[in-house]
Amino acid sequence: MKVSSAATRRSRRLLASIATLAALGAACTTGTGTGSAGAPPPADAVHVMIASSPEKVELLGDLADEFNGRKVEVGGKPVFVEVEKVSSGTGADLLVNDWPESSGQARPTVFTPAASLWGTVVNERRTEAGKPAVVPKDFRPVMLTPVVIAMPEPMAAALGWPDKPIGWGDVAALAQDPQGWARFGHPEWGPFRLGKTDPHISTSGFNATIAAAYAGAGKLRDLTAADVSSPQVQQFLTQLESSIVHYGDTTLTFLQNLKHADDRGAATAYISAVAVEEVSVIDYNQGDPTNELPPGETGPAPKTKLVSVYPKEGTLWSDNPYFVLDAPWVSPDQAEAARLFGDFVSEPQNQEKVLAYGFRPGNPDVAIGAPIDAEHGADPTQPKTILPVPPGATLTTLLSTWDATRKPARVLLVMDVSGSMGDPAGGGRQTKLELARSAAASSLDLFSDRDEVGLWVFSTELDGQKDYREVVPIGPVSANRELLRQTLAALTPLNGTGLYDTTAAAYDALEAVATPGRITAMVLLTDGRNEDRTNNDLDALVSHIGGEGGGGPVRIFAIAYGRDASVDQLTRITEATNGKMYDSQDPTNITSVFRNVISNF
Repeated sequence: MKVSSAATRRSRRLLASIATLAALGAACTTGTGTGSAGAPPPADAVHVMIASSPEKVELLGDLADEFNGRKVEVGGKPVFVEVEKVSSGTGADLLVNDWPESSGQARPTVFTPAASLWGTVVNERRTEAGKPAVVPKDFRPVMLTPVVIAMPEPMAAALGWPDKPIGWGDVAALAQDPQGWARFGHPEWGPFRLGKTDPHISTSGFNATIAAAYAGAGKLRDLTAADVSSPQVQQFLTQLESSIVHYGDTTLTFLQNLKHADDRGAATAYISAVAVEEVSVIDYNQGDPTNELPPGETGPAPKTKLVSVYPKEGTLWSDNPYFVLDAPWVSPDQAEAARLFGDFVSEPQNQEKVLAYGFRPGNPDVAIGAPIDAEHGADPTQPKTILPVPPGATLTTLLSTWDATRKPARVLLVMDVSGSMGDPAGGGRQTKLELARSAAASSLDLFSDRDEVGLWVFSTELDGQKDYREVVPIGPVSANRELLRQTLAALTPLNGTGLYDTTAAAYDALEAVATPGRITAMVLLTDGRNEDRTNNDLDALVSHIGGEGGGGPVRIFAIAYGRDASVDQLTRITEATNGKMYDSQDPTNITSVFRNVISNF
């Protein structure tokens, strides 16, 4: 299979779009991680700004407060460490672009993404742009967690776990088997269903894709761009991706939906496996599928335990590197101060703290203990084989290859054009509808030409007694893109909000054309709640679209747009189909939210 130029364009668009997300939605992706109530640094301080991926902001913030209290000095000046939350992909893209002031974030002294592969990507993309590298090759890990194939325990056991090694080859074979789980004596489980996040955005999705490429090439090291481009690897990846239920920007979507299905006693009806980090399996089994509880606290345990399958072909660490940047904006004093804080983070008593977060210590001298254990779905003796991060050229080729091998999508955009969509957005001069139209139009570039997209609009009594109207039939994006843009630009606000009957009708239309070879989904945007009194039964709607454990062929991804949007109604609708509700109650964030939604396809 040849990687198309369209796929390459999509890869570059997605990578470049992360910078747009940072500029347009910085409030959604950043925050202060220190516990010092935002206290400013002393006027003469050596200021160390750390751009940290979200999972360790709280830990590093607490350590920064303690370190700042020690009054450490460099060059006779006090050191002040501050931690800011920046997602790995966002930080990588900002570094490629010299961390522009438009990001609204201070330039970092230290970059600590979830995995070192992001540093490799940064340097490769800077080299391609004729810029010097800024991320050092040598680093210390703050903490570690391997990428695993997480499975409901009964499903893993059916494959021979824990006695039989299981890997990506087994997953790819099962994904292609027309008998599905009937091959293993469980026809009631249906076909094999895999969850995996978008590797352009998510570290676990990127690491899983790398590991799968190694497996397809039959290698344990020295994976090259030529390997990735080979028919053998591309066929393997295509087989694997064929079982995807949908992609996404975070694995928490899969785990939250699995928990909802588990609550209904239908964990095996939702998903067969999901590529996540080991720490997420631990969180899930501790009753914290969305990683919201404070360290050490637990919630209700799931009925069906999730277990970590460590791929027999090998896996990669999410190694949380501590990169002291070799960038022109980092002074020698700042670099020295950053190294001193890095030493502090690596001290054994501080490394023991990472266990409370479900991670393995980055310092090899610190012993692994609970919750890295069988009780929580983990095995401290695994993984047996660690795969090295490939060179930068291999990684960028792999992203383009994934664009060509990923499962295509069939998506229906369902846009609210009720009267309230004509209201001003966030005090600005544009209306909510104008911003939403622009965001939806720009998101069309994130679809590949292999995807299919259509457009409905809804209000009340929009087409006779119907609250909805099809304005662009579902068809190939290659043919529909300009028509969709033109149609979106012409939308105007009208009457009330006929949410329920529109959702039911759109679901039925998608269900009628759903096929196993495509992700079939609805993107539902509304700024209100159902106002059609002739169809006002939410329970009936949920029952209609839900099925057993939400195991139907259509996923609904809803956007709660503006402060009057009914988050409760949309949450129930999306949970019924194992989709996700996205919060855009600040309408000015709609562009970044739309892009996150499209990452599911």
